[in-house]
Amino acid sequence: MAGSTTKTVHDIFQSMEYGPTSSSTVTAQAWLDHHSRALGLFIDGKLVLPAGRQTCALADSKGGSVCSTVCATEDDVSQCVSSAVGGFKAWSGLSCHQRAKVLLRWVSVLGQHGQCVSEVCEVCQAPCSPSSLVRLAQYYASWAQLRDTLITDWTPLGVVAVVVSDDCSLYSLMLKVLPALAMGNSVVVLPGLSTTPPALLLAQLFTEAGLPAGALNILSGGAVSLGAKVAQNSNINYVTYSGNKQDGGMLCKATAGMGVPVSLSPCIGATCPFIIFESADIDSAVDGVIEAAFKKKKEIQWVLCVQESVCDSVVTRLRLRMTGMKCVALPSDGDRALVEAAVHEAQQQGATLIQPCAAPTSGSQYPPTVLCGMAPSSPCVVSPPPGPLLPLMSFRSNTEGVTLGNHSPHGQAASIWTEDLTLALEAAKSLSVGSVWVNSHSISDPSLPVSGHKDSGTCTDGGQEGLYQFLHPSSSSPALSRSSPASLDYAKFGPAAPPAVIPDGSHPASAPKSFLQFVGGKPCKSESGCSVAVQAPGGAGVLAYCPDGGRKDVRNAVEAAIKVQPGWMKKSPTARAQSLYSLAKGLEAKRRDMASSISAQTGLSLEEADKEVELSIARLSDWAARCDKAQGGAPPVPQSGSALSLPEALGVVGVVLPDNKPLLSMVTLLGATIAMGNAIVMVPSQKYPLPALAFIQVLQSSDLPGGLVNIISGSRDQLTVALANHNVIKAIWYWGSAEGCQYLQYTCTSPQKTLWLHCQEKEEGKEREATGWTQPHPSLLEEMWRNAIQWKSVWIPTA
Repeated sequence: MAGSTTKTVHDIFQSMEYGPTSSSTVTAQAWLDHHSRALGLFIDGKLVLPAGRQTCALADSKGGSVCSTVCATEDDVSQCVSSAVGGFKAWSGLSCHQRAKVLLRWVSVLGQHGQCVSEVCEVCQAPCSPSSLVRLAQYYASWAQLRDTLITDWTPLGVVAVVVSDDCSLYSLMLKVLPALAMGNSVVVLPGLSTTPPALLLAQLFTEAGLPAGALNILSGGAVSLGAKVAQNSNINYVTYSGNKQDGGMLCKATAGMGVPVSLSPCIGATCPFIIFESADIDSAVDGVIEAAFKKKKEIQWVLCVQESVCDSVVTRLRLRMTGMKCVALPSDGDRALVEAAVHEAQQQGATLIQPCAAPTSGSQYPPTVLCGMAPSSPCVVSPPPGPLLPLMSFRSNTEGVTLGNHSPHGQAASIWTEDLTLALEAAKSLSVGSVWVNSHSISDPSLPVSGHKDSGTCTDGGQEGLYQFLHPSSSSPALSRSSPASLDYAKFGPAAPPAVIPDGSHPASAPKSFLQFVGGKPCKSESGCSVAVQAPGGAGVLAYCPDGGRKDVRNAVEAAIKVQPGWMKKSPTARAQSLYSLAKGLEAKRRDMASSISAQTGLSLEEADKEVELSIARLSDWAARCDKAQGGAPPVPQSGSALSLPEALGVVGVVLPDNKPLLSMVTLLGATIAMGNAIVMVPSQKYPLPALAFIQVLQSSDLPGGLVNIISGSRDQLTVALANHNVIKAIWYWGSAEGCQYLQYTCTSPQKTLWLHCQEKEEGKEREATGWTQPHPSLLEEMWRNAIQWKSVWIPTA
């Protein structure tokens, strides 16, 4: 069709070629020429081009030079963050209505310069339509207007650093920037090489819209390495990253111990299932997979899963549909060898190829290729190389199809094709991914929250739920305090010989009591058989002995937890609530024993200890009442069809408990996790372990499934290492030392774990911290609830 005006409609439908598109970039070239094709930094509301800086060259798709960008130095970082601090004061000082007006004015300015934005994105190979940016800005402008009305008792964090990798899209970048601004934060953006020019252009448009100087700043030049330098600045309150997993892990390791929280949204390179059931419209499904798998620039790698009864039909249509398709450009010349090696290995494993043409003998192009007959364990399926490769696997039953879809270590998205709505909803609920597209693919809208499940992220983007990463409860300060990283040997952290326990010759009647830990629903000794002496208040002798748990105990606890957690999660919220009410009732029955344990361990009077037990009973009842109050819904979306947002359990959560209020803090965190459908492995306070160990008798008399709650006592650092290195644990909540926080930030990157860290050493002696457990503000309990869930979006088109 391209280049011809004589083809009939019948010819067009026979060839299915795409027509010519407008490729004029006159406006973009004029903008680049206006800046002499040398782009600098955006600091304090204006473009600056500092002298004596290294530069990076940006090339277009044909290898031609587009422009050069400046590599920021430490002086630039300091100047930028200082500007952001001033910008935060000005921006957060405006009313919600005033901030919303600025974002809406930006929408208008973006409309006026939409052609320039579109062309700059095209030239820089960072495609993003202005209409999608307009939708983002309109959505978050409305949240800027309603922040104090609908999100009460939450405060902006301050200065937020947004870091993206070189292969991240402009849309993913703005999905971080706009909600951060809408909530009243100032933002320091560290874009990738290809997104730097569009980001600088959009920043100029923000200035035209009236954004205060310093509220948005842009630093270019090596986003990940520069991100660590920015995070070192004590005025940075939060770092959020979007891009490939490797750069995200490097950023976490580089910022470990700085006392700044880091969240990851690795949206590049994830392996996602494209599932075709026998009840699907096969023609539509094949068109969908061709469009998704073989487009020029894709952020995810698809794996095609087809039900056996329609597999031959799908393969036949793929052969027909791929006829005449052209080679696809690879991201880089070096990727050609990776693709060819993967195809050769697949053929050795018995795969057959579907290709529209032979591969060129050289160059960075490769034909669209379907690898039929792949096994789930094949490297091409587990970690396919970048390029136009589509592994194809078959399955027999619907259940097997879902299992195959959950085979990937990633949990970003899935596309399922079926005309059976019941099957679609059941499969969507069973797939461990953040987004499920029914009879569609690659749809997004800012109104829906998306969490990366499994190894695909540690935060939620989009929707109201995605706003909370840029806020903290007004009644509390940030959990981490800024600090310099300690000189820590990560390989040697944790393991330590326990203090020797020697006989003291005491009379049996007065000998200290020996406690057991709780694993798999049964009290037991530690695997090592060793015990640790628990000192009485003030160090006046040995009060009791508790097990010295270790890695094997954590392994046993997690194995028990993963057996019961899926069934517990599938229970109705009402059934979970009844179990928690029963647990509260059991605690009330043991009230006197628990109060005595608290008093003996902490030195509190029996009256004060009894008050803590009473508060603990009430707290369990609070979480029981919240079980069926988890909010999901069906937000309105501009596309035709419907969409659902569903809160889901994380899985197995590891919790290292605080010293303060040992019983109350334990039941608060226990209730938050299991109320939402999680299983939990708890490590009691090393200083005050007895209340948690005494609570085992309450758990034994409850109707909670064995293995849902596990309690392992011993060295806090040693058990922290065991939790951090277990692949199944999805999240860790930690109260402990600054070194422990640093170790977790450095270690929990592969696989990724959601971290909620509290440096207990900084909190000792603060009455406010104790009040947080005894009289928690509603926003604090909401924060716990939000840390105990992840979100899933389901798209159901109607046309």
